[in-house]
This record gives sequence, C-alpha cells and structure tokens, in this order.
Amino acid sequence: MGEEMEEESREPHNLADLIDVIEAIESPSGRISFDDVLEAAGRRSFGPLLLLAGLVTLMPVVSGIPGVPSLMALFTLLVCVQLLLGRRTFWLPAWLRNRKIDSDKARKGLKWMHKPARLVDRLLYRRLSFVVGKPGMQLIAVVCLLLSLAMPPMEFVPFSVNIAGVALTLFGLAVMARDGLLAIIAFLISGTTMVGIFLYLA
Repeated sequence: MGEEMEEESREPHNLADLIDVIEAIESPSGRISFDDVLEAAGRRSFGPLLLLAGLVTLMPVVSGIPGVPSLMALFTLLVCVQLLLGRRTFWLPAWLRNRKIDSDKARKGLKWMHKPARLVDRLLYRRLSFVVGKPGMQLIAVVCLLLSLAMPPMEFVPFSVNIAGVALTLFGLAVMARDGLLAIIAFLISGTTMVGIFLYLA
C-alpha cells in the first residue's frame, strides 16, 4: 500500500510534469527504452499513460519515424482494453517495453513542447467532473480504442496521426485534471478525425 502511494506521488500531474520526467531519464547508452518512459510516467494510472501515448504521437520528430504511430496505437489499444476489463495495473509485452529510441531525438522532440505545455497546463481546471467519472472513463477508453485502430491507416494521411495525438493528449490531461470540458473537446476532435479518415480513405 505504501509503495502504491509513493508511486502515485511520483506520477506526473500535468503535461509539463510528464515532459520533465521523460527529459530527466538517464541514458548512458544514448538510447531510452519505452520501459524507462513507462517507469517515469507511472504504470498504474490511465491518464498519464494516455498522455504519454498522445505526447509521443504528437511530436513530429518522433511520430515521423516509420512504425512509431502503429506502436503507440498498439500501446493505447492494450491499455484501453485492460481498463475496460477492470484491471488495476496495465500489462505490456516485453518486446514493446524494450523498444528503444535515440535519447537526443526524444529530447529534441520534447524541447519545442515546453512553452505550449505551460500554456495548456494553465488552462486545466477541475470542472464537469462527471464527464470523467467511471462511465465517462469507460467511454474515453472505447473512443481511444477506436482511435488506436484508426492510427495505422493514418500514417498514410498527412498530419492525421498528429491530430490523433492531440486527442489522446487531451484525454490524458482530462483524466489527470478531472477536467470534463477538456474531455468533451477531445471527444469532438476524435469524432471529427475518424470521420475525416473514413471519408479520405473511402
């Protein structure tokens, strides 16, 4: 119980926190594993994990690497399915946790996000909390699951993956801050994105 409380206290509470904890990861080999990032973000909480998926998908330097959006889609899918099944901790396969990226490339991708992150965090408030209550969380998980299924085809549609990253980021922040208004905005972005992809590929 004490370990769980200690882990929760170390978890990031907003976008700037998540960026800071990722940048603080030590990487003597010059490469950061996804497991290192998960350890920094917190393995038990749905919000930080969604925020992590959104942040990686949103960064042009990282999301432009072939296959990264599909990996984030798989990560999001696994987390959402486990939330819907009622698991309290999230399991991920070792081959996904052991994936690595150049640490300099990761930090370069994060660097440009500092100012936007501070701006976004100032807009977070606890409001319309019922939207991110238990039923709302399940709906968020379903929508994010659908987004994850749509993300691999999005790699062929310019900028659509980054828009999906915006939606995941907003969902993660909404859950962490109990900000229902932000969740509603994320729902609208998700719906518009998926309809747009369907029409583009039809």
